[in-house]
Amino acid sequence: MLVPQAVLSQARYKPSLAQALHGQLLKWGLHDRHPYSASLIDSYAKSRLPHHAVRLFLSLPLPPHPVAWSSALSACNLSSHPRLSLSLSLPILRSHPTLPDHFVFATLFNSFASLAPLHLSLAKQLHARFLFSPFSQDDVVKSSLVDMYSKFSLPLYARAVFDSISSFNKASWTAMISGYARNGFKNEALRLFREAPNRDLFAWTALISGFVQSGNGVDALHLFVKMLREGVEILDPLVLSSVVGACANCALWELGKQVHCLVIGLGFESCVFVSNALVDMYAKCSDLDAAKGVFFGMWRKDVVSWTSIIVGSAQHGRAEEALALYDSMVSAGVKPNEVTFVGLIYACSHAGLVGKGRKLFRSMVEDHGIRPSLQHYTCLLDLLSRSGHLEEAENLVRAMPITPDEPTWAALLSACKHHGNAKMAIRIADHLLSLKPEEPSSYILLSNVYAGAGMWENVSKVRKMMMVMEVKKQPGYSCIELGKESYVFYAGETSHPMKDEIAALMRKLDEEMRKRGYVPDTSPVLHDMDQQEKERQLFWHSERLALAYGLLKSVPGTIIRIVKNLRVCGDCHTVLKLISTITSRDIYVRDTTRYHHFKEGKCSCNDFW
Repeated sequence: MLVPQAVLSQARYKPSLAQALHGQLLKWGLHDRHPYSASLIDSYAKSRLPHHAVRLFLSLPLPPHPVAWSSALSACNLSSHPRLSLSLSLPILRSHPTLPDHFVFATLFNSFASLAPLHLSLAKQLHARFLFSPFSQDDVVKSSLVDMYSKFSLPLYARAVFDSISSFNKASWTAMISGYARNGFKNEALRLFREAPNRDLFAWTALISGFVQSGNGVDALHLFVKMLREGVEILDPLVLSSVVGACANCALWELGKQVHCLVIGLGFESCVFVSNALVDMYAKCSDLDAAKGVFFGMWRKDVVSWTSIIVGSAQHGRAEEALALYDSMVSAGVKPNEVTFVGLIYACSHAGLVGKGRKLFRSMVEDHGIRPSLQHYTCLLDLLSRSGHLEEAENLVRAMPITPDEPTWAALLSACKHHGNAKMAIRIADHLLSLKPEEPSSYILLSNVYAGAGMWENVSKVRKMMMVMEVKKQPGYSCIELGKESYVFYAGETSHPMKDEIAALMRKLDEEMRKRGYVPDTSPVLHDMDQQEKERQLFWHSERLALAYGLLKSVPGTIIRIVKNLRVCGDCHTVLKLISTITSRDIYVRDTTRYHHFKEGKCSCNDFW
């Protein structure tokens, strides 16, 4: 009995119809015959039932029909299971060297692209097989290769494949533009974009998204404005999520709100990945209330939605909220991922919930089968260190299966110093010193630990190592956003048009702080100079300049938001707490390690960062 093609087509996107048709084909004994099996697998793929598709595919006789094979791989890729597509295909590739066809090649290269940077060697082996196959000139497969090598951060490989394409299409142009842009080849990306025969929305999206991914957020935003001025109609929301991401990375709160209005105006507020980007943006711009407003207004929430709001709450010191959100997430039937647990353990470290943090770490491994990464171990180390469990923290560092890096040892050393465990601090410092650290902050920490223990020879050794290794501290700068303008202040800057007003306010605040018992902590200044000069250096730190400018120019009573490219030093942290009390202003500072909310003389990090 033949099944009409119309019935097979109707089963796509309709899970219940696909399953009913599968049952009927089983009765007729046609479930493993082409084209019925391939159509069924395709129906399951488009109905987001990948495991049904894979189960049916595995029941087919070998070698599989290429159409059924590519449909099964598409099912895996559409449901974000690229590893499953490879595990299905590798045994077939080994036992049937004459396979696959061009559809399977393209789908497999897409799977490798999703797994980058893993499995590069296997990807190259498959590329070699493609070159010796009858389909070696297929331009669609070559476009997939361009995308794959771009995501492996090999734009030169991608360009070699791109140049071999005989008939360029939209996919090949956008893949190569994206490959250059996302890997930091800014000029090459712009040049190729200008040469593109069709500079449509997809070409603009490839360029803008690539710039955001490579850290060129400001350039991406300028391009987006140019795209709008050229009248390119936004029919697909992907570019909007990238632009929102650029606002998040640059902490451009006002601009982010404007893009949010554009999202609403274009009717894309119901798009899950755009809403996820908005939640992340508001959280990174220290507006957690707005992030929660977007999150709770979403009709459908996926794991990224939940994780974004959990991590955002954790980063801003709202541990109880983060843990309550996780309970709601589990109740909603959403399975957490690796990033979710990073946020949760981070939240526990802020609240000192050692038992809860240990329990979550075990649950991650035992209940969810997630292998801990270095980031998970670092968060657990932070939790134990903050709470004074220093021996357990050291045992964790020495026993974990991943080699601890410099920041891990520095974090443990910082905890020893914070809790006054001099003996352990010296032991950890000696080990960190033997690693020949590269970060200036590590040398500052080492110098302070040795100086605190009166080990002046070691202090001298640390400073000599800095000179030999030419360790140079990155120039500090802070950004402050006021209205539609963003201003950047560098440490020691004296060229600003309002330098006199800024200096006068800073001196006035300094005088008031000293009346309240403030004594400058000059330990972060390692240069050989007198005490007065060290205090002068601290006085001109970039976050203080940005704050003074914000106090002078912002609307009284509003929150002052500052972003710093380096870790806030201990003295500036004390100063910011005092100024929040003196001026009765909330001050939000985002540095490279934490989000600090200064209010009424206290900080959300509880003075441990």
